[in-house]
Amino acid sequence: MEFNELQRRAIEISNKYDKLNQIKRGTTWNEQQLMAGFVGDVGDLSKIIMAKHGLRDMEDVDEKLAHELSDCLWSILVLASKYSIDLPNEFMKTMDLLDKRIGKELA
Repeated sequence: MEFNELQRRAIEISNKYDKLNQIKRGTTWNEQQLMAGFVGDVGDLSKIIMAKHGLRDMEDVDEKLAHELSDCLWSILVLASKYSIDLPNEFMKTMDLLDKRIGKELA
C-alpha cells in the first residue's frame, strides 16, 4: 500500500470523526486534542509492549499491539496533514541525517 493511500484513508476517518463529534458533542478535535489522544494511544502501546514481554497480563496481545500501532500511525498521519508536513520527504531527510550521524560515530 502506498503512503498517499494510507494518509488519504486516515484523513477520511478523521473527517468522519469530526462529523460524529459535531453531532454528539457539538465540537471537533483541534490539533492539540488530537495530540492528547495520540499521547493516550502511546500510553496504551506502552502497556501492550509490557504485556508482550510478560510484565503485564493481557489477552490477545498481538492483536492489541497491531491495533494500537495502527492507532498511533493514524494520529501521526492526521497530524502531519493538519500541519501540512510532507511526511515521506521529511522522514527520508531525517533518516539521512541520522545515517550521517551514526556513520560519523562508527567511523
